[in-house]
Amino acid sequence: MSNTKPDPAELDFSGVAWEKSPFSGGNDNCVEFGVIGELIAMRDSKRPEQTPLLFDRDEIAAMLAGAKSGSFDHLA
Repeated sequence: MSNTKPDPAELDFSGVAWEKSPFSGGNDNCVEFGVIGELIAMRDSKRPEQTPLLFDRDEIAAMLAGAKSGSFDHLA
């Protein structure tokens, strides 16, 4: 994947199907992920109007591997 990502402020996210964890409890206390082209967008479910962050699939895979291994458990 390319290390150059588009400026998220210049993208149209209106057609993105956003997903969040079923563990969020339905209180908008979670992040949401959506696919836009070859990238994964992430946004705060409490502030869906804010510009999302963009990650490539390698970055998401690294984050998931870290989460599964417990690397971020101290943050919860």
